[in-house]
Amino acid sequence: MNRKDAEKIITEYLKPIFGFALKRCKSVQDAEDLSQDIVLNAFRALLAKDDIDDTSKFIWTVAHNALSNYYRDSAKRMAGISISEISELIAEPTLSTDENDNTETLMRLQSEIAYLSKLQRKIVIAYYFENRKQADIAKELDIPLGTVKWHLFEAKKELKRGMGIMRKASELKFNPIKFGSVGVNGSVGTKNPNEFFRSTLTQNICYCIRNTAKTINEIADDLGVSPVYIESEVEYLLEYGFIQSNKDKYIANFIINEPNSELLIMQDKMYKKAAELFVNELYDELAASKILDDPSILCEQTDEQILLTESSHRDHNFILWSLIPYVIAQSGEKLIDNGIKFEEVSTIRPDGGENIVHATVETNNLNLPSDCVYMKNFSGPYWNQKEKNILWQLDTEWSEKRIYVNSIDCQNADRILTLFKKEKEGALLSKEEYAYLAERGFVKTNGDYEGRFKASWQVVILSSNEINEKLLSIGEKIKEKYKNEFEKLKAPYVKAELNTVPLHLKKIKEYEQQHIFHSDGWFIIHCIVTLLNNGKLKLPTEGQKKSLSTIIFPK
Repeated sequence: MNRKDAEKIITEYLKPIFGFALKRCKSVQDAEDLSQDIVLNAFRALLAKDDIDDTSKFIWTVAHNALSNYYRDSAKRMAGISISEISELIAEPTLSTDENDNTETLMRLQSEIAYLSKLQRKIVIAYYFENRKQADIAKELDIPLGTVKWHLFEAKKELKRGMGIMRKASELKFNPIKFGSVGVNGSVGTKNPNEFFRSTLTQNICYCIRNTAKTINEIADDLGVSPVYIESEVEYLLEYGFIQSNKDKYIANFIINEPNSELLIMQDKMYKKAAELFVNELYDELAASKILDDPSILCEQTDEQILLTESSHRDHNFILWSLIPYVIAQSGEKLIDNGIKFEEVSTIRPDGGENIVHATVETNNLNLPSDCVYMKNFSGPYWNQKEKNILWQLDTEWSEKRIYVNSIDCQNADRILTLFKKEKEGALLSKEEYAYLAERGFVKTNGDYEGRFKASWQVVILSSNEINEKLLSIGEKIKEKYKNEFEKLKAPYVKAELNTVPLHLKKIKEYEQQHIFHSDGWFIIHCIVTLLNNGKLKLPTEGQKKSLSTIIFPK
C-alpha cells in the first residue's frame, strides 16, 4: 500500500484507537503510549500489505496484539491470574470499539474468567495470553492434546453462560460471621486449632457449607468474592479434614454451633435441674466423709509466703475447686453409653492430631434470661500423661487463662510432670526449673537456694490410686442414684440438639451427647455456679487463680 493511503487510514482511526487504549490502560500516559504503539505497528503493516480486505478487522487485530504486549510488560495481575489481559484476548478481534463500548460488559467478562476451573484458567492463560501452542500446553500439563482443545471450547462456552446469568451473593458478603470459639476433643497436633480457621474468609467458607455441599463457584457467589480466593482455602481445609468432597462439591466436616435462644434456654434448664440433684449431694458427701483431710490428698497452697518450718494449713475450699470438677468429669464411666467410640468419629490430621473439632459462631442477638448460665473463658478438662503420672487441669472464668490447647501445652505438661517426678523422688531441682514451675503457679519457694530452702506444691496432689478411686466412687454412687432422672432430663434436649446438625455429622454429635453429665463442660460450670449461689463454695482468691482446678495423680 502506498504511504498516502496508509496515512489516510491511520488518520481516520486515531481517535477510536486512543479511546480503545484509554478504556484498557491504568493511566492516560499508558493509553498514549499504547496508542502510539498501535498506530506505528498498523502503519508499518499497511505499508507492507496490498491485500487487506477488511481494514477495520485488520486495525483492531493489530490493536489487540499491541494490548497483549502492554499487559505482559506491565504485569497486570489479579491473584496470580491475568484476568484483564485474558478477557481482552478471548474477545473476538471484531469486538466493537467505538466510544460507546459497554465497559460494564467488559468488567463482567473479566470477573467470569475467574469462575473457570483452575485447569481451564491455566490453559486459557497459556493459549490466549502467552500465545503458546496447544501441543506445548498439553505436554507441560501432562494431558492429551484433545483435552486442551476441549477445555478451550468449554471455557468459551462457560464464559458465555456466565455472562448471561445474574450472580447473587448471600448476606455473608456484607455481614460475615465470626467464630467466637473453637473447641477440640482429643489430641492436638503441631498446629494450634485456631490456625485452621486463620481468617474471616476461611470461617465463612466453612459456615457457607455447614449444611449443604456446594461447588467452588457457588461458595464464591455466596461470599461475593472471586473463586480464585476460595480455591486455596478449600484445598487447605480439605487437606486437614475440615471439609469433605464429593466430585466437585464440598461440605464442612465438623460441627459449627450457631447459638439460638430457644435451645440455650432449654439446655440451661436441663443442666440446672441436674446440677441441683447431683452437686449438692456430692459436696455434702465430700464434707461428711472427712476425705478432704485424708493425708493422701496433698496441697500446700497459700496466698502468703510459705514458711520454712511448717506446711500451710489445708484450704478446703481451694481443694474443692479441684476435686468437684474432677469428680464430675471422671466418675461414673461405667454408666456412660459408649455405643459410639471416639475412633469412629475422630479425624486423624496431617499435623499429628486426632480429634473432633467444633466451632461456635459469635452472636449478639441472643435473648436469654438474666439468670441463664453461659460458658465463658472455658477450656478443658485437659488431661496429659507422662509415664505413671497424670496432669488434670481445667480453665474457667474464675481461674487465670493457662490452657491454650496446642502442642506447646503438651510439651509444658510433659515437662511439669517430669519435674514433679524428679522432685518427689528426692532430687533438688535447679533454680531455673523451680522458676519455671513457679511462673505457672505449680510451686512456691522460700529461702536461700544454697542454704535453707523450701519448695511447696500449690496444686492438689492425689498421692495414691486408692484415694483417686475413693473420690470417684463417691461421684459414681450419686450418678447411679440419679441415672433415670438424668436420662429423662436430657432426652428432649438431645433430640432438639440433633435437629440442628446436618445428617453427615449426627454421629459425631451423638458421640458427644453420650458424655452429657460426665466429662461435660456445661455440667461442670452449672455445678460450680449452683454451689456458689448457695454459698457452699467460695470464690477463689486472686492468689489461687493460677493453680485453681489443677490435680496431679498417679495412673
